[in-house]
Amino acid sequence: MPQVTLVLYRDTDGTVPLLDWLETLQPKARAKCRAWLRQLRDQGHALRRPIADYLRDGIYELRVGLRGSNYRLLYFFHGKDIVVVSHGLIKSRTVPAKEIETAIRRRNNFTRNPPQHTFIEEA
Repeated sequence: MPQVTLVLYRDTDGTVPLLDWLETLQPKARAKCRAWLRQLRDQGHALRRPIADYLRDGIYELRVGLRGSNYRLLYFFHGKDIVVVSHGLIKSRTVPAKEIETAIRRRNNFTRNPPQHTFIEEA
């Protein structure tokens, strides 16, 4: 499966929710989340459990575990070649419905105006 373009969702005010969330994590957790993001970029649609899983309504999760904590990065695909990461969270048992709804809302915003909601990190 070819590599996809990894895009981070950008809000209309210019903030990038995933980057803000990553900054709140301990360095080891942040590094592992970034490693999973590279796998998502490299494997795209081919990425499966235990690293990734489908939630519902076109929303997927990257599943990062570290020292008993469950980090989740929610994402969606835009066409075949773009994956957009909405945001991250720490979950206890299941991903809360409100978090999935946030990702769905962001997907809808992105679909209406991709340039406004696109952030691509420099290497």
